[in-house]
Formats: sequence, structure tokens, C-alpha cells
Amino acid sequence: MNFDLSEEQLAVQEAARDFAEKELLHDAIERDTHSKFPEKQVKMMGELGFLGMMVDPAYGGGGMDTISYVLALEEIAKIDASAAVIMSVNNSLVCWGLEKYGTQAQKEKYLKPLALGEKLGCFCLSEPEAGSDATSQKTTAIDKGDHYLVNGTKNWITNGGSSDIALVIAQTDADKGHRGINALIIEKGTEGFVVGKKEDKMGIRSSDTHSLMFSDTKVSKENRIGDDGHGFKFAMGTLDGGRIGIAAQALGIASGAYERALQYSKERKAFGKEISRHQAIQFKLADMHTKIEAARFLIYKAAFEKDQGRNYSESAAMAKVYASEVAMWVTTQAVQVHGGYGYVKEYHVERMMRDAKITEIYEGTSEIQRLVIARSILK
Repeated sequence: MNFDLSEEQLAVQEAARDFAEKELLHDAIERDTHSKFPEKQVKMMGELGFLGMMVDPAYGGGGMDTISYVLALEEIAKIDASAAVIMSVNNSLVCWGLEKYGTQAQKEKYLKPLALGEKLGCFCLSEPEAGSDATSQKTTAIDKGDHYLVNGTKNWITNGGSSDIALVIAQTDADKGHRGINALIIEKGTEGFVVGKKEDKMGIRSSDTHSLMFSDTKVSKENRIGDDGHGFKFAMGTLDGGRIGIAAQALGIASGAYERALQYSKERKAFGKEISRHQAIQFKLADMHTKIEAARFLIYKAAFEKDQGRNYSESAAMAKVYASEVAMWVTTQAVQVHGGYGYVKEYHVERMMRDAKITEIYEGTSEIQRLVIARSILK
């Protein structure tokens, strides 16, 4: 068992840290306040290779392992969780799904520009009545011979307004249940594809989250991913990798908040000495550090299993549920360490606390992760 990172992995980590500190930090509060999408920074992320990190170089990607991806994502999330989730969705849900299950033609047409950062993607599974219950798809894709007609609404779609390509999960044959679901590639600008209002969110405010509506949207069967009825399997398989990404995002939020709390504790004085010298604060910092390290190695284990081609569903679920709950706890403690200063925007930790909450919800709630884990250990 080797806990050392390779030189290549350390170089990726350093590059992501450098980018985040130089390009994301200076306007993170402003973008959060005004829900401003980081358009310039996302373009730079594409140019630096952060939007297609695990994609085969033949399709414009970096060909990196999942550990490298996790390292980069953590560094981005330490500074700006909004930028991290934009990156996570494009890598984990869109690029990975297309590379794993797409046809050669689909990879050439869609995967290449997505991996190069020339285009951005979104993943459309959730609906007004189908969140955790992903089998209850109301969006339909009616078979019309050489194409489908898609009707329905998807909501809570990260990158929904800024994406060029949407991977849409829809029901073709309700009588077949989850075996009647398909995954379709739909380009922005397709007739009948409408981007709804932008959500005004508590956290990750500079990522754009929209509802997407489809009204008799014609989609060629060439844009179906996999065989007829493969959509549910595609969605679940893709989400396993997505959960590693969200776990890494949660880890970054927690790490960033902890580092700020640690530094503040060495500067702030109370009762004649730095608060880091008070045992009450020391115990908080010790618990924060320990929980973060435990979350980190759960994530590394899931990433390792993914890279080894093993079944990593259970590991991804454990990493996601634990890291997300650690993020929520650590950021709350970071605010507490900062006292009144933690409650104002200038010190960043209040934003991190707001950002942390969503990691317990999207790409499978904590309750769903526990269900996945329970089914795995009881089978």
C-alpha cells in the first residue's frame, strides 16, 4: 500500500492550486453575491485541460487517472466550489459518460470539443417529481422511427444555461420501467429546447442552475447513447463517478475552510494570547483535520478502485456521504472559530458553509448514499 503521490499527480495538484489562487480567489465573493457565472475562468480551465482530465488524448483529453482529477478538483473547490462543480459535471457526468458508452461518431462530434473546453455539457436526470426516485421519469422520448420526440422538464441542471450539449434521460416505454429509459444527446439551439429561469440558490451561486424544457424536440437516433433501453444503466453508472467528483468538491470546501480557520486562529488574540493556544480551539482544529483526512482517504480509495476497473459503487457512495457531511460540519466549525468575522462575507467561510450544504443533496442525497451502501453490504 503506497500513500505517496506521483510526480505527475503532484504537478497537477500544484497547477490547479496555482490557477485557483490566481484566477478564482480575487472575485469569488463578487461572483457569489451577484450569481455571476465565471465565464472567463471556465474558458481558462478548458485551455489548461481541467475540463477533460480523464478523457483519452485521442479525443482531446488529458488521459489522467481519477486520483489526479480528485486532486485538481479539491484545489479548485478550496477557493470556489462553484467553479469546482462546473468542472465536475463536465468531467464526471458528461465526458466520462460519452467516452464510456458513446459511439465513435458521438465521441468525435461531441466528446472532443467537451474535453478541450471548446464546449460545455450538462447532465439532465432530475425532474420536478423525480429526484432520488430516478426511475420515475416523466420526460418522454417517443420513438418515431429514425428519431425521438422529446417532451418534458428537467430541473436543478448545473451548467443548464451555459452548456452547449445536454445529456437527457427520458422514458420511451413506460411499461418496461427502468428498462424503457434512454439517454439522448441534445444540442442547445435544437427546436423545442428551451432554457428556463436561473435558480436563486443559497450556495454555489456563481454556477448556473436552470430548468430545461423540451417541447416536441426532435432528436435523431444517432444521438441515443447505447442500445434502446440503456438510459437508466447509463445514468446510474455515470453517477457513480460523479459522486467521486462531488466528494472531492466537498473535501475541497472542507479543506479550504479548515485552512482559513487554522490561519485565523494563529492571528486572532483573546485573553492575552492567540486563540490557537486555547484548548477549546485546538480541539476543534484537531477534529477538523482528522475528519478531513478520513474523508480524503475514502475518496482516494474510490478513485483507485475506479482506475483499477473494479466495482466502486459502494466506495463512491461512502466517500460522497462522508465527505459531504464532513464539509458541512467543518465549515460550521470554521465560522465558529472566526466568531463574528465568520458571519461576514469578507472572510469567505460563510460562503463555504453555504456551498457545503448542496454536497449532501445533489448527485444522490445522503439518504440515497446510505441506501446504496446498505444494499451493497446486505446483498
